[in-house]
Amino acid sequence: MGRLIVIEGLDGSGKATLTARLVAALRGSGSTVATLAFPRYDADVHAQLARDALYGGMGDLGDSVHGMALLFALDRRDAAPELRELLSGHDVVLVDRYVASNAAYNAARLEQAADGEVVRWVKDLEVARFGIPVPDHQLLLATDREVAAERARRRAEVDPTRRRDAYESDDSLQTRTDAVYRQLAAQSWLSPWTVLTGPVDPAALAARLLT
Repeated sequence: MGRLIVIEGLDGSGKATLTARLVAALRGSGSTVATLAFPRYDADVHAQLARDALYGGMGDLGDSVHGMALLFALDRRDAAPELRELLSGHDVVLVDRYVASNAAYNAARLEQAADGEVVRWVKDLEVARFGIPVPDHQLLLATDREVAAERARRRAEVDPTRRRDAYESDDSLQTRTDAVYRQLAAQSWLSPWTVLTGPVDPAALAARLLT
């Protein structure tokens, strides 16, 4: 069984870039690697409904913290068989966003900390009830909040398909989410975490994740 490694962070923190660099480093060391990213907007109806809500569709669904969290959780439940198959056939499966995103963003929406009700609810729903695979290690890209926001804005300007949704365009929400992410990492929520605050050496990080 392979190792499930999750990369978490705010919008614009560099998750896709780190994923690509880690894939190259891991494969360079002889490991087999697969990747998956959530939400799966192109593959799952629950994620598609959540996306519609984030852009102002679906009536008042976007206002419901637990309703939105449930849609994102159902996306992962639907992907669980594929994820288990990938883990059975690869040394490492790298996932861009996972259950901690659901916990962090929704705690931030309710202005709760990592020890609040909604974080416990997300864990009970996704891990206990839905039985999704639990990460072996989680990486938090703790990019400076202003830097991440500027990257997200520039990305939206050059790519019309990446225009910012309701979560991405709410600077206060992003700031609170960053704080909850750091609390989850400090608590080793679900698994050990590594917080990345500066330049990353992909080869050294890959070696650490394999031990």
